Amino acid sequence: MNFKPPEARSPSSTATASRSSSSIVTAEKAFSFISKGWREVRSSADADLQLLKNRANSFKNLADKELENFLNSASKSPFSVPTITASATLNPAPPAEIDFVKKLQPKLSEIRRAYSSPEFKFYPRPQIKIDLSAIKNAIVAEVGEEEEEEEDDRERLRKWRRVRFKEREREEGQFGEFWEPIKTFRSRLRELEHKSSSDILEGIKNSEFVEKLKSSLKAIYKDPNDPKEVPPLDVPELLACLVRQSSPLLDQLGINRGISDKIVESLCSKRKNQLLLRSVPAGESSMIESENINDELDLRIASVLQSTGHCYEGGFWSDFGKHDASDKKRHVAIVTTASLPWMTGTAVNPLFRAAYLAKSAKQNVTLLVPWLCRSDQELVYPNNLTFSSPEEQESYIRGWLEERIGFKADFKISFYPGKFSKARRSIIPAGDTSQFISSKDADIAILEEPEHLNWYHHGKRWSDKFNHVVGIVHTNYLEYIKREKNGALQAFFVKHINNWVVKAYCHKVLRLSAATQDLPKSVICNVHGVNPKFLKIGEKVAAEKERGEQTFSKGAYFLGKMVWAKGYKELIDLLAKHKKDLDGFNLDVYGNGEDAHEVQSTARRLNLNVNFMRGRDHADDSLQGYKIFINPSVSDVLCTATAEALAMGKFVVCADHPSNDFFRAFPNCLTYKTPEDFVAKVREALANEPQPLTPEQRYSLSWEAATQRFMKYSDLDKILDNSGDGYSGRNSNKGLTKSTSLPNLNEMVDGGLAFAHYCLTGNEFLRLCTGAIPGTRDYDKQHSKDLRLLPPQVQNPIYGW
Repeated sequence: MNFKPPEARSPSSTATASRSSSSIVTAEKAFSFISKGWREVRSSADADLQLLKNRANSFKNLADKELENFLNSASKSPFSVPTITASATLNPAPPAEIDFVKKLQPKLSEIRRAYSSPEFKFYPRPQIKIDLSAIKNAIVAEVGEEEEEEEDDRERLRKWRRVRFKEREREEGQFGEFWEPIKTFRSRLRELEHKSSSDILEGIKNSEFVEKLKSSLKAIYKDPNDPKEVPPLDVPELLACLVRQSSPLLDQLGINRGISDKIVESLCSKRKNQLLLRSVPAGESSMIESENINDELDLRIASVLQSTGHCYEGGFWSDFGKHDASDKKRHVAIVTTASLPWMTGTAVNPLFRAAYLAKSAKQNVTLLVPWLCRSDQELVYPNNLTFSSPEEQESYIRGWLEERIGFKADFKISFYPGKFSKARRSIIPAGDTSQFISSKDADIAILEEPEHLNWYHHGKRWSDKFNHVVGIVHTNYLEYIKREKNGALQAFFVKHINNWVVKAYCHKVLRLSAATQDLPKSVICNVHGVNPKFLKIGEKVAAEKERGEQTFSKGAYFLGKMVWAKGYKELIDLLAKHKKDLDGFNLDVYGNGEDAHEVQSTARRLNLNVNFMRGRDHADDSLQGYKIFINPSVSDVLCTATAEALAMGKFVVCADHPSNDFFRAFPNCLTYKTPEDFVAKVREALANEPQPLTPEQRYSLSWEAATQRFMKYSDLDKILDNSGDGYSGRNSNKGLTKSTSLPNLNEMVDGGLAFAHYCLTGNEFLRLCTGAIPGTRDYDKQHSKDLRLLPPQVQNPIYGW
């Protein structure tokens, strides 16, 4: 053996040794990696085989037990099905054991002996041995003389492949033998089925044993094409869903909705990146992306429901006896709290809404207004105007409307019982208002002032009887209540009661402006227009200006119901504080009301330049000559008189308040923030001429535009067009529906609130404690006489007797 010191070795031999050493290390690593992978494959195969063995044993025990029960029951319950022949009729044979049981018992005994014998067993796990040293030697051998041993290595590899192929065939044969008993069992059942008659076969198919056998085989067999299992919702996801659905209830407890959203986001933030990856099959995760954590949570819940096959059909309080929406023509019921000739916003605006909704002829429209008895009519209607029957009042309403809109509106007018409250200066429904809309027409309900209609509502839940309920908030009740004695405390309770009833009875709420309280399910949108007569007056004024004629010959005026809350307090304060600054400024005031005497005496005591006149229609000829409309009210939600003044081409001086946000886009609207600013705006209006309205501005004030906005923001355009996506809230994204198919805690809470409200309003003592008019839980005898209704004791026997 020749040994050379390091310094005597040649560079080539040193490099060769280095490569050989590194190759040996690489080979060792590769061999270790292959061995580890093979061990993992073996362990996985062992686990699968053990699972199959356990399931087969379970099946064997179950089949043994069922066969035993079947044989015992067959032997204990003999019966026969004799052939109907003439001889059998003359000589009836005694009952005997059924023939098919006799034929079946040997076969079943043979089957039982087959799988009960010791030979029926699972083969032990085959000892799979692979000579991995061949792989190792092949890899190491390549380090040496590659050119000389290359052919030998290839030959060894081919031999190893042949050996492995034979071993695999042997293993497959062993596994094939593993299923031989089951194959034998199936073949014998098939033979038995062919040999038996059709009656016997039908009896076996209907037997409990076969049904259990089928279920057991289904449990063993699993379709490889089944979708990937979706993991169930974990605790953070369940908590996030609970908090999100409870946000309206938390809002009642004083927890802001923004805080609830942050809690949901924090619970789901850790799983935001993998939320959809776990629930959507591979390859589709990139197709569903959403920046909104609520959308991701909805899709996650929907995927879990889809994987389980669950389909939610309703909550605890749901009512499924609603109007059939498959009817070609839908039905819209508009319910309001006032009626003409009372010239108030909730009497005029719903009337125009009904006319313009019916104009499209796509849906049937019913306007439901209160009917007052003669004593209440004298308190409410102006000029001592009264009606002896609902038909007489309906004739007056239709005549007034058609005179202003210029076309015949085809809609129905119905009446419900109502009583006038002097304390609240409003009409309160008496009895269940919803019963005056028949069940066949109970499709879509529009509640004008939903909180007012439902304060003392004791009857059918609106959202149960109707498919879709829209509330329109007209009045800022909190602002009025704060002006009364103990107003802050009363406003606190009324605020939460309004939240309660609106949430319990409405699907969607439209607020005319941000001046109202923030109610659940609400959006802000002006869905009111102006009488077409005012737009025609504006067009007339614009034509006169083009001809160079003088259009306005008078100064400023104010028009409104004469109660302090309608802006009279603010008006007198401004005029009294800047009496000297507005020297020579005269204001004409038109209105009637409960506070008329106080308002007039206060103005006279302060020696203000105010002329009080009787209330009249805003379109009256005597009011068309004024150039400036003054409206300092901050209690309005959206002042109809302001919109009418702008439509007639006048200047409007109003407060910088959310109720006037819609009017800011008009150049003739002059808003002020301070008393000093009020004086400046009045002087500006006196010194200039109003600008004519553009066609776009006129259209935005019209009822056509208001109806279009209402259809959009209330979702009626989608519902009336039978667009399921808009109504059901489904998500068309990749076939996954959102969590509307999940039992919605929000809906359950709404149902619970409605049930609690029904119970509370059914107690007369509690109603009186909250300010209800005595006897308004049900209508009285006078109402039943005027409206030709059943007597109260017949309509509600429990409460009436």
